[in-house]
Amino acid sequence: MNLKQRLESPQPLLAPGIYDALSALVAEQAGFEALYLSGASIAYTRLGRSDVGLTTASEIAQTLALITDRVSCPVIVDADTGFGNALNTQRTVREFERAGAAMIQIEDQTFPKRCGHLEGKTVVPVAEMQGKLRAALDARRSPGTLILARTDALAVEGLDAALERAERYLECGVDALFVEALRSADQMDAACARFSQRVPLLANMVEGGQSPVQSADALGRRGFRIVIFPGGTARAVAHTLQGYYASLKTHGTTGPWAARMLDFDGLNRVIGTPALLETGRRYEG
Repeated sequence: MNLKQRLESPQPLLAPGIYDALSALVAEQAGFEALYLSGASIAYTRLGRSDVGLTTASEIAQTLALITDRVSCPVIVDADTGFGNALNTQRTVREFERAGAAMIQIEDQTFPKRCGHLEGKTVVPVAEMQGKLRAALDARRSPGTLILARTDALAVEGLDAALERAERYLECGVDALFVEALRSADQMDAACARFSQRVPLLANMVEGGQSPVQSADALGRRGFRIVIFPGGTARAVAHTLQGYYASLKTHGTTGPWAARMLDFDGLNRVIGTPALLETGRRYEG
């Protein structure tokens, strides 16, 4: 079942955040049906920086290609603003599609953009965003590569304007909609009342962000068909590393942390080292 077919199901699709091939592999092994690669997660992990438009299209494409080489479940990828105008957006879509994207998300912020849950965002005119979306749809080689339109206008222009923007983006023929940083259950319900019967809607759950964090089941009952927790992985890993490094610095050994980590063989089982070595033996002279 491809992503387009999966989104026809009324059951919400829960896609955890990933940032590299290892996090993608562990998420797939946990049983998730799709994964979400955000620009923020790459800024956090590859750059050690904030989500303020510092990542490049090539960095995301390289990361995506490594992930899709390792896992088989579909990956939804954040293409930020398309990294330029409509022509840049076309190049980004082609590059991400070659790298294995199942769905490509494009937003209407100005560049440099910033995390959807940070203050101080600005958005481009509706017509400019429509041009980018039409360019993205024309650029894809397969109709199975889905285009997701995101609007960040709620924080800038208010809910009504954000929903109206989403309406204009839907007219372009996009496959899914994402109204970022809905601030209350009432706003979530307003978005779902307008769109959920016509197109898959995405809900973005950010721990400590603007939107009230709810479970995938609860959001599905509201009408959302895609639920992402994009940055939770990086936040969990950062928290774990703080504890690990503090323990190692204090004790000079990993002994006190041993019960909370994989040993050498355990990690090799996760990443499939025995099977990889067996495959290598098939080609030995």
